[in-house]
Amino acid sequence: MDTDRPRLRTASRRVTPALAWTAAAGLPLAFLGLFFAYPVLALTWRGLVVDGGLDLTGVADVLTAPRTWRLLGLTLAQGALGSLLAVLLGVPGAYVLYRCRFPGRALVRAFVTVPFVLPTVVVGVAFRTLLVEGGPLGFLGLDGTFAAIVAALVFFNYPLVVRTVGGMWERLDPRPEQAARSLGAPPWRAFVTVTLPALAPAIASAAAVVFLFCATAFGIVLVLGGLRFGTIETEIWVQTTQFLDLRAAAVLSVVQLVVIAGALWLSARLRARRERALHLRTDPAAAQPLRLVRRGRTGRLRPGGDAVAAAVTAVVVLGLLAGPLLTLLVRSFRTPDGWGLDHYRSLTTTGGPNTLTVSVWEATVNSLRIAVDATVLAVVVGTLLALVLSRRPRRPAARRAIGALDSFVMLPLGVSAVTVGFGFLIAFDAGWLDLRTSPLIVPVAQAVVAVPLVVRTVLPVLRAIDPRLREAAAMLGAGPGRVLRTVDGPFLVRGLGLAVGFAFAVSLGEFGATSFLARPESPTLPVVIFRLIGRPGADNYGMALAASVVLALLTATVMSLAERARGDRTGEW
Repeated sequence: MDTDRPRLRTASRRVTPALAWTAAAGLPLAFLGLFFAYPVLALTWRGLVVDGGLDLTGVADVLTAPRTWRLLGLTLAQGALGSLLAVLLGVPGAYVLYRCRFPGRALVRAFVTVPFVLPTVVVGVAFRTLLVEGGPLGFLGLDGTFAAIVAALVFFNYPLVVRTVGGMWERLDPRPEQAARSLGAPPWRAFVTVTLPALAPAIASAAAVVFLFCATAFGIVLVLGGLRFGTIETEIWVQTTQFLDLRAAAVLSVVQLVVIAGALWLSARLRARRERALHLRTDPAAAQPLRLVRRGRTGRLRPGGDAVAAAVTAVVVLGLLAGPLLTLLVRSFRTPDGWGLDHYRSLTTTGGPNTLTVSVWEATVNSLRIAVDATVLAVVVGTLLALVLSRRPRRPAARRAIGALDSFVMLPLGVSAVTVGFGFLIAFDAGWLDLRTSPLIVPVAQAVVAVPLVVRTVLPVLRAIDPRLREAAAMLGAGPGRVLRTVDGPFLVRGLGLAVGFAFAVSLGEFGATSFLARPESPTLPVVIFRLIGRPGADNYGMALAASVVLALLTATVMSLAERARGDRTGEW
């Protein structure tokens, strides 16, 4: 009997960690399975199955309609142009902000991050104030055009390219490029033949993610283009809320899923290439002084080697990024009688007759409460998933399972929020799963959207831990729980600050899924802003501008606090 006790203790030590990791993987998988996979599959079922049998007539009706192909063409054109311009403008910005040193660089870096975390509705309103007749750039006649939408998408995604490419660029070993220069290669040839190939995986990965964001943009397209420049994303919303044609909306969602799945596959391949490239990184290379001018042989000043990149970055930061935000802020104080705080005072009201059901401040409280709930859910689920994905099992089958789980976790990032919200309406409408009136339905939907961002923020921090630290702790007698607490814990805490900020900011500005699910008596701030824009009257429009400023300040404050809490610069964003 006594001889069996050591065996039992050994077996118990093996079984307990296995059960713990199974639970750590099972709980978030159950959450995503119920609140992401199930609604999406229910949506697919609604589009392809009629009376229990496969019926492709709905697919044929949608795919043979010229309107569908026009919308698909606009979606692809919007994604391709937005990605191309964001990369062309973002690469010089990555060089200036991550490889060059100049006074105020940290401030410019922080400012460049702001557009990426701004709610899409705010971005749309900001560009509309800039381009509308009477606005600073109203003479260009771009209000309500395709060019305005693409410009807003570039504004929104420029920070993603800068941070993704710049984060890798600052860690590239500069010696290969210096060697090429010492062998007589001019700067442009050294960049094209040495640096650009090394950056290619990061550039391609950023472009793929930007394409996903551009192709599934909702708030920006709806505010700036309306139905004239509708995409697959906005058409799903139109078919559901205006035409009540759920089957056509479901088929369009399936079409969008196919396109997005292809883009995600490409993104995963490029990300894998990028992770292999990270093995070449050294410590962050020392930034060089920004070379704006140089003295020629005759003593005259000439443009320096960084002049072109600095000029492009300055135009983008001051014109494309700061311009719309400053115009939004200034126009929010413009009243019919001059300048004042009238629009901000009106935020305590419900606007004109039949405009809003609650005041803007009440909607703000709703947004904050929902964002807190969604952040808690997203951080718990995302952290458990990141812990599981950070393991490096030795068995090939386990490594393949980790890879499959990584791809599945990223799906909510690619599937549009409109599809998620529409899927919720279809999946949770009867029996014990009838959540239509539940106060948790909006936080859960927003948490589904935010989980991939939490994973991608925390996972690089955990993967950066030297596995020998865990092995050493285990050899010294520490149990799995203690290894997790003492080795992974400190790194995890440092990564959670930014993850909490991202989750809260995304939830605060989420509009696609929330526009389907928010109850009329408890709308969120982005929903209220969209309703105010759609109502006639200068006062309603002024209230929308003031509410957009409030939402932008809330989001920027949250992200600023999160960046301060960030202790490790490792991460994709």
